[in-house]
Amino acid sequence: MQRPTTFADAQAAFDEAEFVILGVPFDRTTSFRPGARFGPDSIRQHSWNFESYDLETGIDLTDVPIHDLGNTEEFGSAADMVPIVRDEVRPIFAAGKIPITLGGDHACAPPVVEAYPDSAPSIGILYLDAHMDFRASYLGDPRSHACSSRRMLEKVGARNIVVLGVRSVSHEEMDDNKGIGMSYITSHEIAREGIESAVQRAFNMLKTERLYISLDIDVIDPAYAAGTGTPETFGITPRDVKHVIDQAAPRLAGFDIMEVSPHYDTGNTSALAARLAREAIVRNVAARKGR
Repeated sequence: MQRPTTFADAQAAFDEAEFVILGVPFDRTTSFRPGARFGPDSIRQHSWNFESYDLETGIDLTDVPIHDLGNTEEFGSAADMVPIVRDEVRPIFAAGKIPITLGGDHACAPPVVEAYPDSAPSIGILYLDAHMDFRASYLGDPRSHACSSRRMLEKVGARNIVVLGVRSVSHEEMDDNKGIGMSYITSHEIAREGIESAVQRAFNMLKTERLYISLDIDVIDPAYAAGTGTPETFGITPRDVKHVIDQAAPRLAGFDIMEVSPHYDTGNTSALAARLAREAIVRNVAARKGR
């Protein structure tokens, strides 16, 4: 029997919530295997698999006020999707809450960042992805998932974004970045130096008060997360991603999980995504409680 299509333990009203879940069932810019539009509800359904109590932090999610807004409408193009997602997320940030956005392809993430108020504390971005996503335009669409880090950079500036786990990039992207200077740490560097050193390097670059984590599930090696649209070998591990989340959580401004395409595995990727979303929530709460 399927669970209700709400995120587990998301029982609070919007006004009372500290965290707000939003699903964006959109994958029109997917360039290899479609299906990320089914990601939000699959992640929600798998979220019911886990105990509400977190062993490491002692936080019980039934005690954390979480609201699930449900999904946005479905869209015909990225140009249609972007302003609606911005409009959905602006009130979340304006109310001082932390958005947890479930995609959808990675084109769904930039409008979340673009909704962050200019008057709010400074924000940096940890962009976890197998790909650079730095094209100015792809297949004639500047809002393609292949352009997402570039669109975010236009909001926060090159000094305030670091791509972690990248291992697939075009010659064009590398040439463009020579003059722009967006920082990145490859999955190969992480394998050599370890995730702790890599995250510390990223933090040394990001001096902002708050951090936003944009997680393309394909940053994780497909041995662990096969249910995605553009799998790339030689990825990082789920525990590496957990470490990133745990270290960034005290400064967390928002979190998204993109590119979960549930039909390409037996549910493992959706379950992993749900667990990582819960990790972001409990670790942020634990940091504020001094645990």
